[in-house]
Amino acid sequence: MSSVAKSNILVVGFGGIGTITALNLEAGGQATVTGVFRSNYDAVNERGLRIWSCDHGDIPSWKPTHVVKNVPNVAEDGVDPFDFIVICTKNTPDIPPTIAEIIAPSVTPGRTAIVLVQNGLNIEKPIIAAFPSNVVISGVSRMSSSELSPGQVFHQDHDDLIIGPFRNPNLDRAKEMVVSQKFADLYNASGKATGQFDEDTALVRWKKLVYNASFNSLCAITGLDTTGIRVAGSPVTGLLLPVMTEIKNIARAAGVNLPTDQEFVALDADPMGSYFKPSMQQDIEKDNYMEMEVIVGEPLREAQKLGVPAPTLAFVYSMLKALQARTKQKKGLMELPPMLEFDGATEMLAKLKGTS
Repeated sequence: MSSVAKSNILVVGFGGIGTITALNLEAGGQATVTGVFRSNYDAVNERGLRIWSCDHGDIPSWKPTHVVKNVPNVAEDGVDPFDFIVICTKNTPDIPPTIAEIIAPSVTPGRTAIVLVQNGLNIEKPIIAAFPSNVVISGVSRMSSSELSPGQVFHQDHDDLIIGPFRNPNLDRAKEMVVSQKFADLYNASGKATGQFDEDTALVRWKKLVYNASFNSLCAITGLDTTGIRVAGSPVTGLLLPVMTEIKNIARAAGVNLPTDQEFVALDADPMGSYFKPSMQQDIEKDNYMEMEVIVGEPLREAQKLGVPAPTLAFVYSMLKALQARTKQKKGLMELPPMLEFDGATEMLAKLKGTS
């Protein structure tokens, strides 16, 4: 009896989530993974990744079947077409290049399904616009996994991935369902992770936004972790709950009815003693770009389009825009005008510095 061919999968983004996602896909024995490693290619290729995982155990060294430095060009590099491309990078559409531009060389029209294991709202729209004949799949990850340092990943709670098709109006719905279920089956093949198939991707993403738009944003702005911001008291009633309520109202206007207690579920999502720092807060502390456009900007634009008041969300968005601008300036992505020169100013500054 001939063996069934393994699915050919490209994974882009090997932080905490991407590493465990790729590891789990290969652990099922039904997929061959090609991993894209840009900055740490040499180290991973030589020594592999050091992983501590609650699902897969203590792994001194692991790497996917194929390790590459750049996204393969299927037409020019002689590689087999990919069945799935799994994107696990941060989603920052305000920072070039875009995800569609990054993966374009590896996408085979009509064949490659694109799986977005990323946060945010409306993230499928630019992908469908760029690849109208390809299935696009939503992956909402609920695991906690982080990269302690380059090449070292600590995975501390169960890998639970909710999988379902984004609606591509150019394709037959039945095809989208079949391909999404196929990916869910691949994810469950290891027996160590949970790939939940759920065709209502909008509901799942709005639920997660109730937490992300509030805690993720406000921890980044205030510098307080999820424990500290709740202990502070007034930020809960003055900021967290208003943002959560506004997200629920926007979702309702968009035709998505979230559970009536969703804000309280989100408020208690992290144990009080966990001192958890959401990803945006970690990004700010590391001078990295935040996923503020897909987590806060998109729901705010939906509110404006639907005529839903969202004053607290608008305030939070403005604050995040300022913080993102600061990071862009530090990294040279935003040009600043030259400093004005005033008579005697340089000498005065030198004198002041000399007396400090």
